[in-house]
Amino acid sequence: MNITKRQKDIIEIVKESQPITGEVIAKRLSLTRSALRTDFCILTGKGILKSKPKVGYVYQEIQEKKYIYEIMGPVVSVENNISVYDTILQMFAKDVGTIFIVEGENLVGIVSRKDLLKIAIGKTDITKVPINVVMTRMPNIVYCEENDDIVDAVKKIIVHQVDSLPVVRLKEDNGKNIYQLVGRFTKTNITKLFLENVVK
Repeated sequence: MNITKRQKDIIEIVKESQPITGEVIAKRLSLTRSALRTDFCILTGKGILKSKPKVGYVYQEIQEKKYIYEIMGPVVSVENNISVYDTILQMFAKDVGTIFIVEGENLVGIVSRKDLLKIAIGKTDITKVPINVVMTRMPNIVYCEENDDIVDAVKKIIVHQVDSLPVVRLKEDNGKNIYQLVGRFTKTNITKLFLENVVK
């Protein structure tokens, strides 16, 4: 965001003495109100200052967009050829509610505790069933990309009622989409972000 030195001075004056009128700001800078008209237009247009009629100018914190790659967690995954039993062990060892299934670096499936519970309470020998038999596959996986806006990802978590989203880097191979798994975005990430903004 390009702003001039004078505009920076105006911002500092408003921060220190808000609400403050244009006339008072002009006096402090030894200028006329009309000389600052363009600066006020730019600063209010960019959302840095807010003009309140009969009150003056106030400073507004600019909420910059945040992206998934800034707060995503590490990948928690298992290979698609291991058993349901081993997947359950990994899930509890890593203390996650959802685990991603990969083939190499690429996302091929996802399983939740609920999925594993369904098969575990049956009479199936879960030490012999590969995880790829019970996993949810594409195109039924809700995911986000590392450059997605966090707000969009939060909406996906709410709408689809899931605990986490795989973060992928989309690639193409012979006309087929490849979903390289690069991280995970969870409700815990959202809570931490909320707390950081509240404590600021």
